[in-house]
Amino acid sequence: MRIAEVLRNKGSTVQTVPPDTTISELIGDFARHNIGAMVVCEDDRLVGIITERDVVRQLHERGPSVLVATASDLMTTEVATCLPTDTVDSLAATMTERRIRHLPVVVDGRLVGIVSIGDVVKSRIDELQDERDQLESYIHQG
Repeated sequence: MRIAEVLRNKGSTVQTVPPDTTISELIGDFARHNIGAMVVCEDDRLVGIITERDVVRQLHERGPSVLVATASDLMTTEVATCLPTDTVDSLAATMTERRIRHLPVVVDGRLVGIVSIGDVVKSRIDELQDERDQLESYIHQG
């Protein structure tokens, strides 16, 4: 299955924040949207990604003062991305190798979606269910 199909099923809406968003604001956005990662964009250009895990680690290291820091202070700037034409299996491998849970989907420098490890798992479960249904149908016909 291709990433384009995953996006068709889940939608292509991506929550983004500008680099000057405070961590306190960002935490509110995580809760409000029930998400674990936020893409950081400047002038419609992806400049980073920040996750709940990034925030928690910095909170542990720096204490509550991290809440006034900005997304640009904590974000990962070398962001792994994927294309709609990539396969779910290739994303699963990338996520496993790089130990990441979210991959922005980019086409010609434009952010067109985001895929999480949950999306990858759901896709794989759906594929397995389809295979199971096909096998059951084949058995019952025979």
